[in-house]
Amino acid sequence: MDKKMTKCIELMRLLVSDIQGAPFPGNELTGELYSIWYEHAQRDAVNAFEYLDENFTNHDEIIKAIDNLLK
Repeated sequence: MDKKMTKCIELMRLLVSDIQGAPFPGNELTGELYSIWYEHAQRDAVNAFEYLDENFTNHDEIIKAIDNLLK
């Protein structure tokens, strides 16, 4: 696997991890807890999307790379 794909996978894992760790809405959810989670999720989402834009400029290239990972 090439370096671009390895970095892409790393960024996507961080993003998915943040999404999975989203605070559950309820009485115990404080504004501070939500803010901390939101900042992490936003940071990782921006990093992932910027990386995709910089390194996978062709939509077909992204689809092909993902298909290759799933084989």
